Amino acid sequence: MTSVIQATDLALTFQTNDGPVHALKDINLEINKGDFVSFIGPSGCGKTTFLRVIADLEKPTAGEVTVNGVTPEQARKARAYGYVFQAAGLYPWRTIAGNIKLPLEIMGYSKADQAERVDRVLELVELSGFGKKFPWQLSGGMQQRASIARALAFDADILLMDEPFGALDEIVRDHLNEQLLQLWKRTNKTIGFVTHSIPEAVYLSTKIVVMSPRPGRIADVIESPLPKERPLDIRDTPEFLEIAHRVREGLRAGHADD
Repeated sequence: MTSVIQATDLALTFQTNDGPVHALKDINLEINKGDFVSFIGPSGCGKTTFLRVIADLEKPTAGEVTVNGVTPEQARKARAYGYVFQAAGLYPWRTIAGNIKLPLEIMGYSKADQAERVDRVLELVELSGFGKKFPWQLSGGMQQRASIARALAFDADILLMDEPFGALDEIVRDHLNEQLLQLWKRTNKTIGFVTHSIPEAVYLSTKIVVMSPRPGRIADVIESPLPKERPLDIRDTPEFLEIAHRVREGLRAGHADD
């Protein structure tokens, strides 16, 4: 197994007018190539903060993180990852293809290369034929798929996703969960995924990181025994329910420690 992301004794404290806020404490975690890792925990437990540290959007105040063996800043400059935010964040005046092209334009890809990559990622997220549409012409679920396509456009090996389906209804969310698993299988990306949903975390992940309330610590790391092939009805199996129960227990234990 190749280690892709390694956190060692990681801590992050924000200085505010009301005093220090301890967002993360004593985080030790290894994520291997091809892992699908979900981070779950109560609001304010540091799930998103940890993802942002990996992405070099926040700086730790103690300990260290490496991404592909280098600092998050070096990894960011090497374009090691794509990032999908909670909101799709598409520019309304740009077409879907134009939005997906934006990072490629900034990175200086040729027009021909941009067009080829846009076509490829639109197909990956099942949006072929929608490139000339504008964001307001697409449903919320389709907009999020376009956002994922944008993060995939420059073919980074790591995909960081911060609750991308949190605002969507359950039926759309189920469908996108299935599509995301298919996408992961086809691309073999390493995925870090923040969620509040226990069923979503269990359904998607090879590894589930359960976090406790602030200061965010890791209460449990669960290696999933579920097969890679996961139809939605796997959620009714005893194996699935057993993992979900362990996640719930981890969340409860984290609260008890608070």
